[in-house]
Amino acid sequence: MEAKEPLFDYISSQVSPQVINGDSLEVLKNFEDEKFDLIITSPPYNIGKSYETKTTIEEYLETQETIIAELIRVLSGKGSLCWQVGNYVNRGEVFPLDIYYYQIFKKFGLKLRNRIIWHFGHGLHASKRFSGRYETILWFTKNDDYIFNLDDVCVPSKYPGKRHFKGDKKGQLSGNPKGKNPSDIWEIVVNDWDRELWDIPNVKSNHPEKTEHPCQFPIELVERCVLALTNEHGWVLDPFAGVGSTAVAALKNNRNTIAIEKETEYCNTAKERIEKLKEGKLKVRPINKPIHTPSPKDKIAQVPEEWRQLSLNSFGK
Repeated sequence: MEAKEPLFDYISSQVSPQVINGDSLEVLKNFEDEKFDLIITSPPYNIGKSYETKTTIEEYLETQETIIAELIRVLSGKGSLCWQVGNYVNRGEVFPLDIYYYQIFKKFGLKLRNRIIWHFGHGLHASKRFSGRYETILWFTKNDDYIFNLDDVCVPSKYPGKRHFKGDKKGQLSGNPKGKNPSDIWEIVVNDWDRELWDIPNVKSNHPEKTEHPCQFPIELVERCVLALTNEHGWVLDPFAGVGSTAVAALKNNRNTIAIEKETEYCNTAKERIEKLKEGKLKVRPINKPIHTPSPKDKIAQVPEEWRQLSLNSFGK
């Protein structure tokens, strides 16, 4: 039987992954200053998942601040830090973690470049408030001179034929042939990064990337940051790596990567996923794949007869 060609056979031999099983704070102390071009992660949310111990929000943030100090030390001068968080909920009250974290990062002198909204269509349904369907990514830089590969994330120009109408360049094309700079509002649909509302499915039971991790990062979400904020063969770090989605996204785009995860089970899964990626066997949702929209003919998308009758009875009253 003929051997199957690897799906990602363009992975360079010059890049390497490292998965470290350990406590992030202790591991970070072993890294030299300014090693990483991009630090991207989704830290524990303090919501009582199996891999975290729930504490007061004050204690939680104090612990995170200690780790953040080390992360900023190992971030390169031209590097970026992307901090993806949701909400902490206690007794029905919502605490928006990005607002709390912003104060911490500003205290260390980082500069916020974008607050990106990641929207997803599925999740737990709330009963006493509106169901949460978004999380946020805070993109910070250390300095004003930072890596930003605009050409890698350009979107098609709305008016590519537009020309200068006066001055020395009158009659010449005014746009960039590679496209235009995306605005700070991203809605991710096919070939469109022109909005800041990133509509990317979260990793649930029927997602091709699903593993045993309860709060898994979609690879596509990381890829967008990797492409824009690092150069090929650069270094990417995820200090709360889970099952290695950041490492996969970095390798897939020829970046070096280090993943730190305290749970041995997740580390093993991350290593398995990396090997499958190299072999071309890892199931990955393609970047910019459109969100599935059910057909009106699908039975599951149709209003059940029981609901129709209920509606008619209510209207009759």
